[in-house]
Amino acid sequence: MTGRRWAGRQPGPDPGSPPGTTGTGRPERVGGRRPWGARERGSFTAELAAGLPALMLLLFAGLTALGAVTTRAGCLDAAREAALAAARGEPGSTAGSRYAPAGADISVTVAGDRVTVTVRAPVWSFGTRLPRLTVSGTAVAAVEPGAPGPQP
Repeated sequence: MTGRRWAGRQPGPDPGSPPGTTGTGRPERVGGRRPWGARERGSFTAELAAGLPALMLLLFAGLTALGAVTTRAGCLDAAREAALAAARGEPGSTAGSRYAPAGADISVTVAGDRVTVTVRAPVWSFGTRLPRLTVSGTAVAAVEPGAPGPQP
């Protein structure tokens, strides 16, 4: 050899290379067709286009679930505060509305020596076509002795 790589030879199979490949490691052309890798060009883009809507749906469902958990925690806090306030003789619905999520419905029920408060609130969901979810939180408190009668 004179220092050039091929020195007048045509590139062909290297005696040490695997069968069906050239000396450079690329597949040989068979019958004038492109090697298999060139035929799959753009397949990632097609798979991404098919899978992206499913990923977006999972993202929206996860964010809606996170919103539902957060709203439920707010409903439980509001119900607890309203029940304790009503058991002390204060207006329970006023105390609960300070802690309740936006758009919540507060229901205070007094039965004997117990105060039951239920707070229901809608969950903000991503997307307008998704069904509206409503979560609720309930708390029960005993009426404190010596306190004025419970107020709903």
